[in-house]
Amino acid sequence: MGGAPESHTGWTFLTNHARVLAAIADDQNVRIRDIAAHCRLTERAVQKIIGDLERDGYLSHTREGRGNIYRIDPAKVLRHPAESGLTVAALLSLLAQDEAHRFQEGGAASTDRPAP
Repeated sequence: MGGAPESHTGWTFLTNHARVLAAIADDQNVRIRDIAAHCRLTERAVQKIIGDLERDGYLSHTREGRGNIYRIDPAKVLRHPAESGLTVAALLSLLAQDEAHRFQEGGAASTDRPAP
C-alpha cells in the first residue's frame, strides 16, 4: 500500500464527492485504491463517499469477480438548491470537457494530478 495522499489546504471548487463520481465515470471498473490515488483521498474516505452516493441513488454497483462495476444514474438531479435542475450527466459532461481540453493543451504533465 502507498502512503497517505498529499494533503491540500484551502478551498476548492469541486467537492470530493464530485471528484469520486468523475473518477468512476471515467472507468466503471475502477478500484477504490485507484480512485483514492487519483482524487488524493484515503481509501476509507472514498469508501464513505461511495456509500453516500449509493445511499442517495446517484451510484450503484454490482460485484463481478473480485471487483465492482459501478453504474451512475445520469438523470439524478444535484442536491443543492442552487443547482436545481442540473443533472449528474450535465456535471460530468462539464468535467469531461475540461479534462479533454487540459490533455489537448499540454498532456497529463500539465495537471497537478497523478495519472490514473
